[in-house]
Amino acid sequence: MSCVRAFESTIVPSSTFSTSGVHKTAPNRPLVHYPTRPLYTPPLTSTTSLARNILYGPSFRRIASIRCFSALTPELKTTLDKVVTSSKVVLFMKGTKDFPQCGFSNTVVQILRSLNVPFETINILENEMLRQGLKEYSNWPTFPQLYIEGEFFGGCDITVEAYKNGQLQEELEKAMCS
Repeated sequence: MSCVRAFESTIVPSSTFSTSGVHKTAPNRPLVHYPTRPLYTPPLTSTTSLARNILYGPSFRRIASIRCFSALTPELKTTLDKVVTSSKVVLFMKGTKDFPQCGFSNTVVQILRSLNVPFETINILENEMLRQGLKEYSNWPTFPQLYIEGEFFGGCDITVEAYKNGQLQEELEKAMCS
């Protein structure tokens, strides 16, 4: 899921931390983030403070956190289902097969080219929503992402390892023959 700052907070240990050489101590009250205003500290009731101390001890304090929202909309999922099945081999990458903009993407492109496999590429840098949604779709956080016959195969490391041990060649031969 994509994570964005939201209106709740998370428990973290209070301690002295350094920001650009200036030492600060976490505040004694929870921080709430309002996007149009700077962070501020609302007053605590004794019940909240007591509950926090019982649950987490007096050495823990609350600071602003992150709430996660899905970038994979039903429409995007349907589109991705169609795209990954549109060709036998599809590579979601940074850049294009003619101009990769990432060393990992370039590595996978070179492997596929060395095997003389026809493949389609999608440049994930052109659409942030696609990039975030695809991470959820595949349950894989990085790019490139290789799909063979509509199934997620892996990223760069998995593809390189499968190429070295012959598994990638087998999968691609099966896909080309079906």
